[in-house]
Amino acid sequence: MRILFLGDVVGRSGREALTAALPGLRARLALDLVVVNGENASHGFGLAPEMARAFLAAGADVVTLGNHAWDRREIIPFLEAEPRVIRPINFPPGTPGRGAHVAEVPGGRRALVVNVMGRLFMDPLDDPFRAVQAELQKHRMGEGGTIQAAVIDVHAEASSEKAAFGHSFDGMVSLVVGTHTHVPSADHQILPGGTAYMTDAGMCGDYDSVIGMQKGAASLRFWRKMPGERLAPAEGEATLCGLFVETDDRTGLALRVAPLRQGGRLSQAMPEP
Repeated sequence: MRILFLGDVVGRSGREALTAALPGLRARLALDLVVVNGENASHGFGLAPEMARAFLAAGADVVTLGNHAWDRREIIPFLEAEPRVIRPINFPPGTPGRGAHVAEVPGGRRALVVNVMGRLFMDPLDDPFRAVQAELQKHRMGEGGTIQAAVIDVHAEASSEKAAFGHSFDGMVSLVVGTHTHVPSADHQILPGGTAYMTDAGMCGDYDSVIGMQKGAASLRFWRKMPGERLAPAEGEATLCGLFVETDDRTGLALRVAPLRQGGRLSQAMPEP
């Protein structure tokens, strides 16, 4: 299975870059599954339903969220109705929406996508490790199993917590990839047990910014330490950042992993087709 995961989409520039590029990327890389983190798409804070629909129409199979999941109140009924848009699985029981989705991919195959939020320097949600473990116990990955691939989006602040996720579920899933910090890490790899891993996929947004926000107001917050500096997304040319993974359908484990960076200011990286 050929999988593309794209990091946090930030603001208008990120949205426009994503929807413009995704159809071409699907064709160029012969993608079976595309997962997009969309939790910063709406002016940097949350995801509006019409934006989620645009991502799905452009070629995303699953859209994940994070700590800004509830910033747009109109997303709540949308999450109940649209199973392809998921919020962190470790929100307490009774929270609207779902934390996982099984996507149908070409060839009669199925891929599990799980969204989970870390707790270190984040909101104190339920145990993310046990929440993911409980979801994985519902499925069997590989040839003859209920799924042929599994992707975990770990929306977390601390690189140590993300690395712990990778090693904890190594050999059990296809990919563990971090989101939230908006800076692509250089540690993409296949772990010893066969799981692809990257600490942070980066963002789809303007990198002439402070993690996607206009740099003037964002920088002044650190100088003045006063409330009232209004943050807004940077609106220059976006870089799409993410990770490409090719898996073995017999095992669900990774055969190849490569970063993707397209457009904007960062050095370019395109996986081989």
